[in-house]
Amino acid sequence: MDQPNLLALLNQNLDGWMAAMGMSFSLASPEVVEIAWTVGKQHLQPHGIVHGGVHCGVIETVCSVGGGLAAAQRGHKGGVVGLENATSFIRAAREGEKLRARATPVTRGRTTQVWQAEVRDEQDRVVATGRVRLLSVQPEQLERAPSPAQGST
Repeated sequence: MDQPNLLALLNQNLDGWMAAMGMSFSLASPEVVEIAWTVGKQHLQPHGIVHGGVHCGVIETVCSVGGGLAAAQRGHKGGVVGLENATSFIRAAREGEKLRARATPVTRGRTTQVWQAEVRDEQDRVVATGRVRLLSVQPEQLERAPSPAQGST
């Protein structure tokens, strides 16, 4: 699928979290994924700065989408799930600031991948960094996964 069609597809099918956060994809390929957004009230913690969970979620999202696209490019029929997310908060961001997150692969193995990401502001200053380890799963593995209420055995 070409870049404009992939971006349109991704932005038309935003999950609930990304839609609620007001984010959109500006670039998506097996080599790099980018999300952009303007900080709004929904992103803030009580001190008026972006909540760390937003940065974690953004980093998880850009890395997971990149990992999923890389897996699909290799013919993998399932998706990817996050195994580990390490996010560091570098600089505070406040309401009205425009941010972008960019993820690139560190390694793309057959069953696991590691992606790294940075969140930057309009002045190109690093706001947060992170690294996500992903596991490629088959569609039937996702269907069998117990819900949190069911627990795992």
